[in-house]
Amino acid sequence: MQSPLFAHNDQQTQERWSLQNKQMLRVTLEGHDDLLARKGTMVAYQGLVEFDAEYRSNGQARARRHTGEGVDLMRCHGQGTVYLANLAQYVHVMDVEQDGLTVDSSYVLAMDSSLHHEVIAVDSLYGISGSGKYQLNITGRGKVALMTSGAPLLMQVTPDKYVNCDADAIVAWSTGLRVQMQAQTHSSGVWRRRGSTGEGWELSFMGAGFALVQPSELLPPQNAQIGQGLAAQFGMGQQGARGQNQGNVWS
Repeated sequence: MQSPLFAHNDQQTQERWSLQNKQMLRVTLEGHDDLLARKGTMVAYQGLVEFDAEYRSNGQARARRHTGEGVDLMRCHGQGTVYLANLAQYVHVMDVEQDGLTVDSSYVLAMDSSLHHEVIAVDSLYGISGSGKYQLNITGRGKVALMTSGAPLLMQVTPDKYVNCDADAIVAWSTGLRVQMQAQTHSSGVWRRRGSTGEGWELSFMGAGFALVQPSELLPPQNAQIGQGLAAQFGMGQQGARGQNQGNVWS
């Protein structure tokens, strides 16, 4: 039998983490190094590999319940090779070191089990809740696989060159960066999108590091609600997300 399909066979490598192709991750397990992967993303595996739901602590469950941020993980363990993919999105492997990585949990495909992750809040000029308000902070040493809709843009941030990104397009950034959520608008109603341009909330990054942006935007955050009432809908005052989490970290 002959077909161009046979050009897409298994890619042999000595690396634990590798890309089978731009849209599929290949991870080798050797029995002592568990992998945490997004639930339901296994598309194939070889060898003696088992999959178990990952335990979620009370703090993680509370953070997910209050913020909507977090990732449902499964633990992959054993000996063999696991192939992961999600909706044919582009996959990117990154090393997490001392500086840490802050990421929207929607874009996490997998990570080393040695890494620690917790939900944090992003500061806002107006106490705005919604997309980009809460993120997942990943620390420790290990690798994490991120997903993007299309080929992303990596923007370098330096002390003399800050970067602004649409809050609905940002994927991840260096944890050490100073971040502020803002709306460039001249309207007294800060929840209104910028004139008739369709542009709204943005994240401003300052310091030294990088910001990763994908060529796609999520739904706008106007309808996000935390708390009760009109003020909660737009995240302002004590009813807003910031007012409910003065410590800036859900734990």
